[in-house]
Amino acid sequence: MRTGYAIFATLSLSLAPCARAFFYLQDEWIGEGFFQGWDWVTIDDPTHGHVNYVSQVEAQNKNLTYADGGKFFMRADNRTIVAPSARGRDSIRISSQNTYNEAIFVLDLQHMPAGCGTWPAFRTRTDTGLGGIIDIIEGINLKTHNQATLHTTPNCTMPPDELRQPQTGETSFTDCNTAVNHNAGCGVIFTDPDPSCTSYGAPFNRAGGGYFVTYRGRDSVKVWFYPRHAYVPEVFRDGAPRGVLVYPDIFWGAPAANFPFCPDLCDYEQHFAAHRIIFSLTFCGDWAGSLWPTSGCGEGTCNDFVNNNPSAFAEAYWEINSLRVYTPQQSSLGAN
Repeated sequence: MRTGYAIFATLSLSLAPCARAFFYLQDEWIGEGFFQGWDWVTIDDPTHGHVNYVSQVEAQNKNLTYADGGKFFMRADNRTIVAPSARGRDSIRISSQNTYNEAIFVLDLQHMPAGCGTWPAFRTRTDTGLGGIIDIIEGINLKTHNQATLHTTPNCTMPPDELRQPQTGETSFTDCNTAVNHNAGCGVIFTDPDPSCTSYGAPFNRAGGGYFVTYRGRDSVKVWFYPRHAYVPEVFRDGAPRGVLVYPDIFWGAPAANFPFCPDLCDYEQHFAAHRIIFSLTFCGDWAGSLWPTSGCGEGTCNDFVNNNPSAFAEAYWEINSLRVYTPQQSSLGAN
């Protein structure tokens, strides 16, 4: 293994993007724009969560989703006691109709779902998952630090932290294979120096949220987090001039998570296909449910808590200011 990492260290120099690349605005969603270009998915939750995903019509009828003042909201039901025989608490899962390969995703997020029993995620993935999954925002219960993770088919491994610089986060696992470590993937936990403005959960919401920026290329996947009231590059805060981002850019700073690719450890072409963007909010399930006993959320089961405490989900909602997707292929939006 040490030999392999030594080879990787040499190859990574040649794989690093030296030339500046232009990424053009392809898709942009703000406010009511989210009601177009997305599918409202009502499948049984693939992570076995205690959730009832509803259609767009039902979500709007129940006021679980709406746009207000240029903001877009998706929330869980926080009024109803759920019957034990029900599929779970009403919530929302949406999937973009467009798919993306190389791209930069810029999410301006004001508020994310938080609280006991919750398991929100903002990710990209193929329809089957066989072409890889990139978790950009993910956490459970009362956690306060975001985790970004890759999930792949076998034979995709990340190097240790000392060979993944620059990266400010801490690696949890290096094997991305979904068949090992109970599908934990190869994750990076963000290290947030300011406890009042963290990358996940209640502190994130109290501080007014922030920006998550994801670069996906054939050389790597990188995720940045910028708290709203700290330093944020102008191209993310105000939108890129003429809809064009230039990568790499030293003003973006070091990413929180860095997932480099090379043929010896993880070949991009073998493990990643075009992805859809997904927002979801489930409850309990494989992760939040399994860690419920140590979550600090109380006695009993996670499912019972979700069923019987609707008011506990008052903070279980997404409030999105904007989502922009930039790709190397110039579109009509990017040309304006």
